[in-house]
Amino acid sequence: MDAAESITRRRRPIVASRSARRCPWFRHSSASGKHEVKITLESPNADLPVVLGTPHFLIIKNGTTSFTTAIGTGPYRCQEFQPGIKSIGVRNTEYFKPGQPYLDEIELFGIPDQTARLNALLSGDVQIAAAISPQLARRVQATPGYAVFETKAGTYNDLVIRQDSDLGRNQDLVLALKYLLNREQMKSAIFQGYAVLANDQPIDPTNRFYFPGLKQRPFDPEKAKFHLQRSGLANATIPLHAMASSTMLDQAVLIQQAAQQIGLTVDVKRMPADGYWANVWMKQPLTMGSINPRPSADVLFTLFFKSDSTWNESAWKNETFDQLLVAARGETDEAKRKQMYGEMQALVHEQSGIGLPVFMSILDAHTAKLKGLKPIPTGGLMGYAYAENVWLEG
Repeated sequence: MDAAESITRRRRPIVASRSARRCPWFRHSSASGKHEVKITLESPNADLPVVLGTPHFLIIKNGTTSFTTAIGTGPYRCQEFQPGIKSIGVRNTEYFKPGQPYLDEIELFGIPDQTARLNALLSGDVQIAAAISPQLARRVQATPGYAVFETKAGTYNDLVIRQDSDLGRNQDLVLALKYLLNREQMKSAIFQGYAVLANDQPIDPTNRFYFPGLKQRPFDPEKAKFHLQRSGLANATIPLHAMASSTMLDQAVLIQQAAQQIGLTVDVKRMPADGYWANVWMKQPLTMGSINPRPSADVLFTLFFKSDSTWNESAWKNETFDQLLVAARGETDEAKRKQMYGEMQALVHEQSGIGLPVFMSILDAHTAKLKGLKPIPTGGLMGYAYAENVWLEG
């Protein structure tokens, strides 16, 4: 009953669960046995087990209305929780995984500034610091007794060209901008090598449905100039909005510099982080976006590329893509699904309004005494499940 209700409640508007976007095809769920749940879908979905395995679908006790205390089934029991300040958990001796967790206690707290976060690690105040920049990673590598934990994943920053704007409707301009993406330079200069070249397709090489057959779109100022001249905007000034103090801004500046080579003026607008996602992203014709890993190709495509998706960031609408997406979702033959996802990646590469230069690695820094870390491409810190898997050597 608890499992069935946990699934059902996420669809209720009053709950405002972010997981609702991941399960619009849920119709009903009910307990059909002591250890069995029956889920009825609006349409077939071969990725249902993948979706249910994400952190958004953790089970809570039926009838729960207050979430000030934990339910007690995880690897740690809540000892102290101060929202926005810190959380302390102590080892759950009745955890269902034998011998785990390995640590007696774990304390989590936020240090928003990356440099301060790293300094806390190097001074011995903390044992692991999440989400550090590639530049800071070099400092960690140069410090004895510390290490960088790299997770190759589907994280990416992208150039978003709204297809419902005058700029986006001009396909020659779109192509000109895509040919101005100097992927190799971004990988080395901005991400210090902690990245994998992308090809304007959002499925990364760690994904089982990644399609490697697309011809790599190169950095080609001559082709960019050709398309710019055809666009009729050779002497125009184009605003590009990017979040200040971020790798998005660094990439925007490189695009600006490349555009100067072909006579195009790109005016980079440095926007504050506060309010960027609500007021800039998807609101301006040309912006930099940033997408975190998703657990499956279907979830990623559904959230960011399906014609009627709320987060279809480039407002790209393609009926063939939408039909393939629904068909692939319900296909259980792995080879057929892979072919469909390959066709969808080709459509995004050739026709959509995003330019995707690299997939960025997720970097966490830690003391070398911390053991047990293994990359999981759904996110940093072992897909955020590191606490039950790590231990400290003396």
